[in-house]
Amino acid sequence: MRIHLATDHAGLELSAEIAAHCRNLGHDVVDHGPVAFDPLDDYPSFCINAALAVRRDELARIHTLGIVFGGSGNGEQMAANKVEGIRAALVWSKSTAALAREHNNANVCAIGARQHTASEVMALIDVFLTTPFPGEERHSRRVAQLLEFETTGDIAGFVIE
Repeated sequence: MRIHLATDHAGLELSAEIAAHCRNLGHDVVDHGPVAFDPLDDYPSFCINAALAVRRDELARIHTLGIVFGGSGNGEQMAANKVEGIRAALVWSKSTAALAREHNNANVCAIGARQHTASEVMALIDVFLTTPFPGEERHSRRVAQLLEFETTGDIAGFVIE
């Protein structure tokens, strides 16, 4: 699987460790930055680039997921979710990592690098990467509604005010 990574200064030290961890699991890792520490850098461009790459890979039918992380993971999740077709989930426990995949077919995992130890982060990533989307009808329907709203501003059969 191809894994797209992005962070900001808050997660830079952890970035190399996450990349090595994913490579050791046999994944192809693409790091979207940053490449050097800058305490004033801005996460949106890094995370949006990673999310765009995930979406391009999905459309090309390449098995892919993304991991974005920063101090809290909140802003990184918000940035990734600005990309059409991206479902970035803030993951803070093994349960939220599994449910993000099982119920939402999340294709990007957002993690707060300052909220967890490195070993906890790796455990969250492992759950996210190995949990499949079972494709139950109710979950597939909801994921389709999200994409429909993103692309049309509407959800057929529902009132969107």
